[in-house]
Parts: sequence; structure tokens; C-alpha cells
Amino acid sequence: MAVSSNASKAKKRQVPVVVVHVNATFNNTIISVTDQQGDVLAWSSSGKNGFKGSRKSTPYAGQVSVEEALERAITAHGIKTISVKVKGPGTARESAVRAISSLATKYSLAVTLIKDVTGVPHNGCRPPKRRRV
Repeated sequence: MAVSSNASKAKKRQVPVVVVHVNATFNNTIISVTDQQGDVLAWSSSGKNGFKGSRKSTPYAGQVSVEEALERAITAHGIKTISVKVKGPGTARESAVRAISSLATKYSLAVTLIKDVTGVPHNGCRPPKRRRV
């Protein structure tokens, strides 16, 4: 017995407020669009968008990743408000935030928060011993 296509298709829920997590490392940029509880609605990365090697960490790769993840989330979940959390030391941080703001004006969304949540060590690990040449 075949299952009808309507029964197997999942209903996309409407999420008016989302959090966009931008994780910009030295090697890659990962974008996650989550709801208020942290459940991922859409994600993208520079590597997923076809960038290889050192091009993954470029600002343009971060911009393309943000556009891909946010457009997928906007079309599927009816987003109205965005909060942005940026993490990491990568070069794509600034361009990712600019891409989010340009998409917000394009789709008339409200950006309520842009926050840097990069972890700061409180004198964490012991450094390696001094190099002698």
C-alpha cells in the first residue's frame, strides 16, 4: 500500500522570531538559523556553498552562506524578527552581519540584537613550553 504524498510531507511551522548564529573561524564560516529555544531551522556553511580550501574563510563566502541560510528560513518559516549572535575571530564576521542587515531590509524584517558571544579564556590551558633553537 502506497503512502500518499500529502501524509508524508511535514508541515513547516511558523516562527516569527529567530536567532542567527554566525560562527566565523579562521578556516570556515558556519551559519545556523534557530528559534528562541535553539532548535535549528536552517543552516549553511562556506564549504556547503562550494568554497574549498582557503576561500572558505573569505568574507564573500560568509556573505553567500548567510544569504543561503536566511532565504531558506524566511521562505519556509515566515520570519519577522532576527537576533544575531556572532562568535569567533574569522574575517567573515563583518560581511555576514552586513548581509543579514541587507536581507532584513529586502524582506522588511526587524533586527533587534547584534551580539558578540566569542568566548574569552579566564587563564585556561597552560601554554606549550618555550621553544629552544
